[in-house]
Amino acid sequence: MMHDWMVPAMFGPFHWLVFAAVVAVIAYPTGRILRRLGFSPLWAVLVFVPMVNVLGLWILALSDWPEQLDAE
Repeated sequence: MMHDWMVPAMFGPFHWLVFAAVVAVIAYPTGRILRRLGFSPLWAVLVFVPMVNVLGLWILALSDWPEQLDAE
């Protein structure tokens, strides 16, 4: 049997404010980094998808960076 304190009926406005702040603190710098590397900043959304974020880091680490392209 589930207790009432275990199932919140609805998240309050403070919860959504904190959620928006955390998303902004993580997504904005990630988007800026991706833009500087020549990728679309919309790829920053994948940071919040489990296991896809790790795969994205590997792809980013192994891809050609703009500085490498200038040196060649």
